[in-house]
Amino acid sequence: MRPAVFLDRDGTLIEEAGYLDRLERLVFYPYSVDAVRLLNRADLAVVIITNQAGVARGIVREAFVGEAHRHVTMRLEQGGARVDGFYYCPHHPEASVEQYRKSCDCRKPQPGMLRRAADELKLDLARSFVIGDRWHDLQAGDAVGARGILVRTGYGRTEEAAPKARLAPVAIVDNLIEAASWILRAA
Repeated sequence: MRPAVFLDRDGTLIEEAGYLDRLERLVFYPYSVDAVRLLNRADLAVVIITNQAGVARGIVREAFVGEAHRHVTMRLEQGGARVDGFYYCPHHPEASVEQYRKSCDCRKPQPGMLRRAADELKLDLARSFVIGDRWHDLQAGDAVGARGILVRTGYGRTEEAAPKARLAPVAIVDNLIEAASWILRAA
């Protein structure tokens, strides 16, 4: 089993765009492809985990989530990088679309997406990292023993100003490339 780096999508890998509903709004941070490529070269699995409440609210169709992930994959591959898996949660307890209205174990801060990825991809969660711009990203990792890194992109600066009790990230950095570099130095 190998370690992984779990990346939040919106606000971490790509710019925060509210409910991403069009590919024109999917904008990579300028260093994101380089960061993923660095992690790939270190033989770390790279897995994207993302809450997609826009599906539950009827703003985004599930098919578009898949289309967006294919676009992310293509852009990364063009830059010589890859992700090993995409996991998303379309649920929300207050969803306007009934089929998605539920409390589940996959919506961060619950760790269901990480556990599922670990099972399917044979990952060692205790040797893994979670990088995100929200405390709930790091809480999901903390629940399974993965180390968390908060990035100041997306909602990160706001989140940093309101720290969560009992949640201590191993690092708080400006962006994904700094997080990837931190992981490689720590290895």
